Amino acid sequence: MQTLLVATHNAGKIREYQSLLADLPLRITSLEEQGITHDVDETGVTFAENALLKARAYAEMSGCWTWADDSGLEVDALNGRPGVYSARYGGPGLDDAGRYRKLLSDVAPYPAPHAARFRCVVALCLPDGRTFTRDGAVEGEIISAPRGNWGFGYDPVFFMPQFGKTMAELPRDVKNGISHRGQASRAMLALLQELTETEIVPKT
Repeated sequence: MQTLLVATHNAGKIREYQSLLADLPLRITSLEEQGITHDVDETGVTFAENALLKARAYAEMSGCWTWADDSGLEVDALNGRPGVYSARYGGPGLDDAGRYRKLLSDVAPYPAPHAARFRCVVALCLPDGRTFTRDGAVEGEIISAPRGNWGFGYDPVFFMPQFGKTMAELPRDVKNGISHRGQASRAMLALLQELTETEIVPKT
């Protein structure tokens, strides 16, 4: 059975991907299982650049098919920030709650509603160097106080009007069905399915 390394140290992402990838004939492994503690510097200026940087580096370290992503939140009132810096917003030392509190403080001077979107790019790298990317996005609004206990990151303040709930209030199966990560993942799953069945990389 082919091994697929899900290249993230984020426990929330690992849980989501284990669920999304459960039906594929792949053995899912993690950086921890591979004994990889190195953090790849995310020096790209786009989500795609960062996802590819991580996928290539961890594929080289592990020798495995490697799945990596980069995702983040874009807020219109903040000219697209925090964007690729979403996981580092506010500087080192902040946890998820600290980062979304920083975000709420930054959008407070602007009139609501605060239009925003989550974006995600998934990259797949094979040990021979071939790479592929797929992306997804979901629209919503930033609300003034957190709601919900599911999810992670900015989910508690990302409100989805069509559901009347924040991302953190949605059950996991619903979130996976509509999220930016779910969209990008399903597009990549189609490629992975073909690879596992034929081991012939389709044209992109």
